[in-house]
Amino acid sequence: MNGFVDHGLDDSAFGENKAVSAVKAFDAFPKTKPSYQQKTNTGGVWTVVLICASLWLAWTEVVRYWYGNTSHDFSVEQGVGHDLQINLDVVVKMKCDDLHVNVQDASGDRILAGQALHKDSTTWTQWGLNRKQHTLGATKEERLDLSGFPGFGDYKEYAEEDVHDYLGAARKSKKFLKTPRMSRGVEADSSFNFSHHINELSFGPFYPSLVNPLDNTVAGTEQNFYKFQYYLSVVPTIYTTDAKSLRRISKKQQGESPSSGSDGLEKHPHRYSKNTVFTNQYAVTEQSHPVAENNVPGVFVKFDIEPIQLTIAEEWSSIPALFIRLVNVVSGVLVAGGWCYQISEWAKEMRGRRRGRSESWAGMLTPMDEKKSTF
Repeated sequence: MNGFVDHGLDDSAFGENKAVSAVKAFDAFPKTKPSYQQKTNTGGVWTVVLICASLWLAWTEVVRYWYGNTSHDFSVEQGVGHDLQINLDVVVKMKCDDLHVNVQDASGDRILAGQALHKDSTTWTQWGLNRKQHTLGATKEERLDLSGFPGFGDYKEYAEEDVHDYLGAARKSKKFLKTPRMSRGVEADSSFNFSHHINELSFGPFYPSLVNPLDNTVAGTEQNFYKFQYYLSVVPTIYTTDAKSLRRISKKQQGESPSSGSDGLEKHPHRYSKNTVFTNQYAVTEQSHPVAENNVPGVFVKFDIEPIQLTIAEEWSSIPALFIRLVNVVSGVLVAGGWCYQISEWAKEMRGRRRGRSESWAGMLTPMDEKKSTF
């Protein structure tokens, strides 16, 4: 006891340590004193909800960054193309000698496509049946030897024609025609059959893995005089994952369009780029109907080249941009959650005040039955 009397009482015995106070003075985010804090029943629930919302929105931002953004931009084509490369591989259920292939543009000029294209004899059965499976004779080498193919004994010779290769045509509105050689006679008319299988029909530089609307298209008929018509609208298209450098080059590049064919592609700075593909897309409308014997049957493909250019770009934002977006998302959720929490607490407080007023109406002179009903 004597020691306690000698020591006495001072503020250090009840206050914080001076060392701790000195450290807290440098705290940029000082903590609220416990005496100023108020515990609520809904605070923990709001915390869990905000954490879940922040994690979900942050995950969506990460997924968006991972898959990137695909944009479609239309513009006037800057390059000038004088010709257009046509990639064609078609099987027609007719003999090679009975078929005539021709290309005619809007000005009336014709190209003897039959001389520019290669023709291989084949059998229609391997193209018309099981076309969705890998069958014998799928390659050019196998089409030359089909003696072991089931049903081949019924065909003493290769009766059908496989037309394939690419040709150059003037860059105008054109018609691609596959018509019969019109020799007179009943036997010649009975040999007409324009059932066909389109393996490849594309425009511009040839890309084997690029899928086009008419690829692997089969159309058949049992009538001799029958007309198949395809109306195509061709749009020069660029696929790229490096849109910024492509825009810089496009402003300076004024030569031949790289989408027109190999000649224009060889002059473009991005001809060897693995991030850019120059090609042509097209939309197709098809109709077919029988025709009279005084009309010309065949397969007719009419295509118009649009003066616009479509650029499909896949872009990914940088990691700093992703970090900024994550910070903005989490901060926005926390701020909005704080507002919602304050509004809910205010509504809860106002509800409590109204309930307190209704309970205070019962007085000393109020009957006991009314007091019970009030409380």
